[in-house]
Amino acid sequence: MELSSLPKTWIIDIDGTILKHNGYKIDKKDTILEGVKEFFNKLNPDDKIILLTARETQYLRPLKKFLKENNIRYNYLISEMPVGERILINDKKPSGLITAYAINKERDEKLNIEYKINEEL
Repeated sequence: MELSSLPKTWIIDIDGTILKHNGYKIDKKDTILEGVKEFFNKLNPDDKIILLTARETQYLRPLKKFLKENNIRYNYLISEMPVGERILINDKKPSGLITAYAINKERDEKLNIEYKINEEL
């Protein structure tokens, strides 16, 4: 994926994407997936990160504590999301810059999102 040097908004699901799916229920604790820390460390400090979860509000306090302990930064955490599709709709810039991408990864597999910044975009 080739991205511009502009600040970005990352909208990232939690369970099965960056943490083991339902680990907080099955194992009674969250587990960070392989590649997640490396991915978050690569993100530009100017980027905004929105985390989404279907978890109920009662589970947010331990989740936020876990994310903080593991240096997983975010700007917004939205809970009680529906478990169906998540659809992102955005406009394309007049320059032709594509402003929306969707990535589906295998549940609980390594987070391996590769991208490069193109200063000309």
